Amino acid sequence: MEPYPLRLTATARPLVFGGHAIARRLGKTGVPDWCVAETWECSDVDGSSGTVTNGPLAGRTLREVVADHPEELMGPGWSGDFFPVLTKFIDAAGALPVHLHADDEDARRLEGQRNGKTEAWHILDAAPGATALCGVKEGVSKEELRAALEKQDFDRVLRRLPVRAGQTIYVPGGTPHSFGPDTLIYEIEQTSDIQQHAMRWQMEDGSHVGDEEFAANLDMFLKEVKTGTRPDFVPGLRIPVADGVDRTFLCAGPYFALERWSAGTAAPLRRSFATAQILTNIGAPVRVRAKDFREELGRAATLLLPAALGEVEIEGPADVLFGYLPDLWRDVVSPLAEAGYDAGAIASLGSVRGPAHTDGS
Repeated sequence: MEPYPLRLTATARPLVFGGHAIARRLGKTGVPDWCVAETWECSDVDGSSGTVTNGPLAGRTLREVVADHPEELMGPGWSGDFFPVLTKFIDAAGALPVHLHADDEDARRLEGQRNGKTEAWHILDAAPGATALCGVKEGVSKEELRAALEKQDFDRVLRRLPVRAGQTIYVPGGTPHSFGPDTLIYEIEQTSDIQQHAMRWQMEDGSHVGDEEFAANLDMFLKEVKTGTRPDFVPGLRIPVADGVDRTFLCAGPYFALERWSAGTAAPLRRSFATAQILTNIGAPVRVRAKDFREELGRAATLLLPAALGEVEIEGPADVLFGYLPDLWRDVVSPLAEAGYDAGAIASLGSVRGPAHTDGS
């Protein structure tokens, strides 16, 4: 089968912190007319795998496409049981619950899951004065952390960071976090839906969590928490590509990388790639060309570009995101080092070593 860009169904989730920003501010169509907290743009989470809506593969789930066309989708030599990257829009009209996601080791050891969930947030919009909680303050013991969580006194033990549009933060598994209210983000993460909450209310409907359940939740939270991870927001690393075309690396690590590309009208946006690309439009509608595919990509819409396509062209003006599973040396370190960025700058993107390491990892 000839590769082509895939349109996938997006799952909308009506959690209590959601609002209407994904439809009304981003302009995403097809969103239900109720408070939506998240739309899962590219998902292969168990039970929530997106379904292809266009072309010869229409009606097939992403899980089925991975099984039938692993190398065409992900690149030569790749094999796996599921698509490894999950992307979402999240509308934190209200504050998210304080929670964490296990890292790979704890997910397998404590929850019987195949992998954990490291994630990153790219801030699309935030009200003046918006903040996020992310990471445990230095010097806080697990005993002190539990005592504060029991009292719901989060600022006593967790770091509160200012949030500004355009910034990104890479959040390793095991890091306690929350953001909102009045914050709109694009999230990229490992394919997983595991989480441990530290709240007295359920995020699905706001109902009360009883004492016994709350204590059990905190027990698991404390087993999985990593008190030494204290990530910060970064502006990204920009590389001029062509006349009016900019490429900005937002975050990178072994599980995913995220880039933001912008283009005017002097030159089209052209991107070559060797692994599947999750292309999400965060600006006005654009025209996308890839081999025989010529279609418009609307506001807040997503295409999954199989690796076998090799290249995509987008007519400007354009403001788009590319999320992918990287070969860190080839896709991240080398282009940034060639552009003059040092090891420290590259390492600021998340979990990636800079050009001082020459072993190709």
